[in-house]
Amino acid sequence: MKKAKKTKASVKNSGLSGKDQMMIERTLVLIKPDGVQRGIIGKIITRFEDAGYKLVGLKMVWCDEAFAKNHYTEDISIRRGEHIRRQLVNMFLDGPVVAFCLEGVNAIEGVRKMVGSTEPRTAPPGTIRGDFAHVSYAYANEKDVAVKNIIHASSDLNDARREVKLWFGDKELHSYRTVHDMHIFN
Repeated sequence: MKKAKKTKASVKNSGLSGKDQMMIERTLVLIKPDGVQRGIIGKIITRFEDAGYKLVGLKMVWCDEAFAKNHYTEDISIRRGEHIRRQLVNMFLDGPVVAFCLEGVNAIEGVRKMVGSTEPRTAPPGTIRGDFAHVSYAYANEKDVAVKNIIHASSDLNDARREVKLWFGDKELHSYRTVHDMHIFN
């Protein structure tokens, strides 16, 4: 069996033309401890693969507090409050996180649509959060815990670049062709 070619976090070595490379993005997705504990990892990854996104990196990680704080930066404290950041960091310490990097045409926006609203209560049916979670901000605030919303996806290109680099080393990301590539780019 032929091994997948190892590459850097960019898609420059993917064999695609320059024009096609411009539309291809990589994004980070995390299945949070509540999703791992519920045993729905395969169901979630399958949704992305069924939609044509390419899995280019995958691992399970037990986060320590320092790493969780590197992911959930001080920017969250500024925008949402220090108590929200504390809740998010604590949630990452509850169990392992499955981290994966997806690649595809406009992957950041497409993956965010598939994930659904941050608050599961308002996430539409058909989205990951809408189908697998239902908790509200009010309930989480009452319990002083992070919203159990199963999954994280990079919010924009800058976050995707930062987060992929944080979670994956260059040798942990791979480039290969899938049947989806052949249908999209040929």
